[in-house]
Amino acid sequence: MTLTASAYVATPTPARYISRLCKHFAHRVTVEFDEQRGRIEFDLGLGLLRAEGDGLTLSVESQTQEGLDRLQEIVGSHFVRVAWQEELQLEWNA
Repeated sequence: MTLTASAYVATPTPARYISRLCKHFAHRVTVEFDEQRGRIEFDLGLGLLRAEGDGLTLSVESQTQEGLDRLQEIVGSHFVRVAWQEELQLEWNA
């Protein structure tokens, strides 16, 4: 069974954060992205990014609760780093 969690962030520039986050991880793991979507393939599972009309949805998927928790930490902390100019914060929902 795949476990998932997601977070939504209101931002006028979701494509910028998709690009920044995917490029940040590209030197370590496989990524695919364009202006609307991003996919980051971690050993623990997936990080998925999707541009919405007025924001960005970040999702993580894993086969274990421990993996899901760790992916939330990894994707969340790196997102906060690349979004420092807007001081955006994430609240994950299962």
